[in-house]
Amino acid sequence: MFEEKAEKEDPSPSKELLHLVVFELSGEEFGVDIMQVSEIMPVSKITRVPQAPECVKGLINLRGKIVVVIDLNRRLGFSSKESDSLSRIIIVEVRDTMIGMLVNSVTGVLKLPVSSVEPTPDMIKSKINAEYLTGVGKKGDRLLILLNLARVLGEEEIDELSQLSSSASSPSSEQLPEENT
Repeated sequence: MFEEKAEKEDPSPSKELLHLVVFELSGEEFGVDIMQVSEIMPVSKITRVPQAPECVKGLINLRGKIVVVIDLNRRLGFSSKESDSLSRIIIVEVRDTMIGMLVNSVTGVLKLPVSSVEPTPDMIKSKINAEYLTGVGKKGDRLLILLNLARVLGEEEIDELSQLSSSASSPSSEQLPEENT
C-alpha cells in the first residue's frame, strides 16, 4: 500500500519536467531553461559604454573576463528600472560570448511539467518578438512567460557585443578600473 502511494506522488519522469530559473521584469514573471544559465549574480559596478545600443547597460568584470550587460527590461520594450538589492545579472553564453542579462529579481528555480506549457498567445507575440518566446507556463494561479535568452539578441547584435567585450578586454585598450563597493 505504501509503494502505491509513493508512485502516485511522483508526478512524472524528470524528462517531462522543465527546470526553469524564474525572474521578474516590469511586474511580470518570466522563466528560462536552467541549462541556458551559467550563473546568477548580484549587480556589481557596471561601467557605461558611450554610444552603445540603448539596451546595453554597460560592462562588468567577471573574474577577469569583460562581460556586456543587457538591460532585459529595455530589450523587451518595458520601462527600465533602477537596480536595487533584489536586482540580479543572469549570465548566459551565446555563441561563445558571455552576456549578462539585468533583471529586477530572481525568484527561484521551478520544476514545471511540459504539459503545463501552452503556445504563446498571438497578442503577446505582437508585443514581444515571438522568436524570444517558447510559450506560457502555468503553475497554479501563476503564469510564466517562457523566454529563450539565446534568441533575445540577433546574430548581428551578438557579434557587436562580442566585439565590444573583446575590445574592452584587449591589452591595447584601456583597462577597466576595479572599484571596491
